[in-house]
Amino acid sequence: MPDLPTPQDAAEAALFSECWDAVLSYADLCTSGSLTANQLATEAFTLGMREAREADFAPVRSSGRRAARLPMIPLLLTAVRNTAATWEAGGLGHKLDPDLRLWLNSEKAARYTGPPLQRPVALRGLRDMQEADASLLWLAEVEALPLSSVARRLGLDQSVVTQELEQVRGLFRDRCHRAHLDTPMEAECRSYARLLDAVTRSSAADTPDDLSRHLATCVQCAEAAACLRLHGGGLPAALAGGVIGWGGLAYLERRRRAAEVRLGAGRPATADNDGGEPKESGGRGKVLRHGLLGAAVLISLVALGVSMMPMGGGSGDDTAAASHDDRQPVADPTAAVPSADPAATHTASASAAPSSSATAGKPGHKNPDPEPQGTSSATASTGHHGTASAGPTAHAAAGCQVSYDLVNQWTDGFQSTVTVTTTQALTGWRVQWSFRDGQKVTQMWDATVSQNGGRVTADAADYNQSVAANGTLSFGFLGTWSGSNSAPYAFTLNGASCSLN
Repeated sequence: MPDLPTPQDAAEAALFSECWDAVLSYADLCTSGSLTANQLATEAFTLGMREAREADFAPVRSSGRRAARLPMIPLLLTAVRNTAATWEAGGLGHKLDPDLRLWLNSEKAARYTGPPLQRPVALRGLRDMQEADASLLWLAEVEALPLSSVARRLGLDQSVVTQELEQVRGLFRDRCHRAHLDTPMEAECRSYARLLDAVTRSSAADTPDDLSRHLATCVQCAEAAACLRLHGGGLPAALAGGVIGWGGLAYLERRRRAAEVRLGAGRPATADNDGGEPKESGGRGKVLRHGLLGAAVLISLVALGVSMMPMGGGSGDDTAAASHDDRQPVADPTAAVPSADPAATHTASASAAPSSSATAGKPGHKNPDPEPQGTSSATASTGHHGTASAGPTAHAAAGCQVSYDLVNQWTDGFQSTVTVTTTQALTGWRVQWSFRDGQKVTQMWDATVSQNGGRVTADAADYNQSVAANGTLSFGFLGTWSGSNSAPYAFTLNGASCSLN
């Protein structure tokens, strides 16, 4: 296993410390054990830094710009994915997560190495931006860093960073729109391109029924819609899923938790070692290489460790990855990790997260959804065996009534809205129901969705968490059906049963 590259100067050493825990977090998703995660992360980090250095010394093109490349963190995450693909091709696939191996041998993975114009829109849009702008967007949206920290990292004026971010979001949208138009597509997709651009520009614009049906069945256009729709909170998921690929949404959830720890009580006040090292499970008593990252990495370890604890808060299958990943946090490759008792029991507290506890699932099972769909984002979760994790931090509904409206229905799909009236004020909400006839939700707006069998969970979006007493909340969704499409039943709000109007 190669050693980490030696920093060329103090600036690069600081860059190493900022990027390592992100690389290690994604490598842990991709592998079957913590030691293997360190091996994959180290090899990928070395590969990514070599590519970055070669790009820095590449000749400037006649246009005055260097060849387009991803910002540093997504560049290194891409290196993790590429290194995993090399392992699979070289007979080391048994070290990787089984679901990742399936993905690596599918057409979804081929998109990332195939013809450039057929690669995901988010990947092409981010790569086409100036590196400083792309870094600002990634750090703020995917790494979930506070804007003050982003400003310090990028050398920006904190007083204007919010305005800069808004401009960069618009720039990303324009790049993605151009990339979508450049993509070879079917005639039907081409006919909807202009309409898709129009309806995603405003949160008040209604999506026509025919476009909604098209987005429910066309991954390519739904992927573009997620990048073009800057409102609704779906941009981070579109970026993570489109740029990273497999496990993008699970990675997004981990980074959000890591950012919360840095901002909360979990962050050490200093870089001293008085607080001790993170607890490790047995079998990792190996001393892992030189002290490259220093005190800054010790801080990142605390955030990373909490981010890997099983807890609720993902979208779809990505949440299953987060809430059932009951392996120990992986170790920093610069720290000496003492041996632990192999029989030690792994425990994790969900109190470090904004959501409450997740249901226990099959150890080590992960099945992240690599494709961003519509406006869904990584904030909903259900248990591996159909048991929903505890709802958001909010008061349970004292009384609620649900109105389910079938807006439209066609041969194999339908559109519906759900409106819930609650007698009690809410600071967060989760609505659940069951389908009788095998219906599947394919896209949801004004809430984030996950589904296990016939049981559907809709969690509040970031912008509509609060509901006044005797107020209403509502959201809509698209779904598929076959044979019969009867109305759902067993509606609950934050676990309390609701009457159906």
